[in-house]
Order: sequence, then C-alpha cells, then structure tokens
Amino acid sequence: MPKVALVVDDSMLIRYSICRFLESRGFAVEAAVNGAEAVELLARVQADLVVTDMRMPKMSGSEFITALKGKEETSRIPVIVVTSKANGSCEADERADFVIYKDIDVETQLDAALVAMAENKSRGQANGK
Repeated sequence: MPKVALVVDDSMLIRYSICRFLESRGFAVEAAVNGAEAVELLARVQADLVVTDMRMPKMSGSEFITALKGKEETSRIPVIVVTSKANGSCEADERADFVIYKDIDVETQLDAALVAMAENKSRGQANGK
C-alpha cells in the first residue's frame, strides 16, 4: 500500500507540480487548497507526509500546523513547508521538518527532503526508536 501525502497550497500550479512529483515517487496524493480543507481531509485520510504552503486563505499554514500538531493522531506526521525565499525567515515554521522554497527548483529540494526523511527514519529504526 503506497504512502499517502497531503499537499496543501492555494496555488493550483504549485499544488499540481508537487502532487505529480510525489506521485512519481510512489505516493498516493490528496490535495487541499487551504488549511481548513486539509483538516477536514485528515479526518478521513491518514497521511504519512504533509507538504504545506504558509500563506493561504481561510487557514494559514501556521494555523494548520498548529491543528495538525495539536492532535495525537496527526502530531507525528512529518511536515514540509513550502514558502517564497523572500519570505523564508518570517514564514518558515520551526515545527516543520523541512523548508523548501518556491522560487528555487522545488523538485530538487523536495527530493532532497524525502531522501533525508528516509535516512532519518532508517536511523531511528536502527536505534530502536
């Protein structure tokens, strides 16, 4: 059974690009246009990864991460934040596992984040975590 990724971004182009990239890496992908829609999706779908924008209508990425981390059943889902380089320092959330920038090659950064997460997970399993 494939891992499930939830992509949350109000930009159709960014959302589509990230969804296609993750699908090419074997993920089943769900998508939402804002944090509120993502919270509703997580009530029905168990995600293994969340990729979220920070600036969205209805519920921002930061508010969504707060909701995600505030529930026991979703608190351990790895989060990749997608933001603009110009807004990076103020928009990146310290609760995120990785931050990637929209204005730099998104696919290369996302690939590096997935590799790092897999390495961290295998190290944790090797250490009995």
